[in-house]
Order: sequence, then structure tokens, then C-alpha cells
Amino acid sequence: MPAPLTLEGFRADLAELLHQQPHEVDLDENPFHAGLDSLRVVTLIERWRESGVEVTFVDLAECTSFAQWWRLLSVSGGGTA
Repeated sequence: MPAPLTLEGFRADLAELLHQQPHEVDLDENPFHAGLDSLRVVTLIERWRESGVEVTFVDLAECTSFAQWWRLLSVSGGGTA
């Protein structure tokens, strides 16, 4: 069974693709304004699915902040605080 996605892991995944440190990721920021493009979002989705999270690109595209992404991931089958 895959390890659940944690908030720390979520921030680390985002930071890696944004070329930041995890503590620098502003959870209130809009993912697309932060610099993520569709290819990077798909990369994250695939990574998170390995942790048991079921989420689609459309689900994430409808969110306006990383915090909303985390709330969605937390209830989608794998996220833990």
C-alpha cells in the first residue's frame, strides 16, 4: 500500500516544480500564477496518484489556490495533515 500524501510531501512536490524550498510555497497563491503549467500539473497528478489520491486535472484547474488543492487532495483518498 502506498504511503499517504502529507502536507509536507505536498509542499515538497510543489516546491520541486516551482524551484523553491517547501517553506517558500505560499499556499494562498494561485497555482498557475505561481508558474505551474499544464504539463507540471499532470506530473503532480501522476505522482499523487501513486500515493492513492484520485484527482483529475479538471478538479485542480477549478481551484484558485494551493490550499484549495490540498483540501481537495485531503478528501480524495490519500492526504493526511
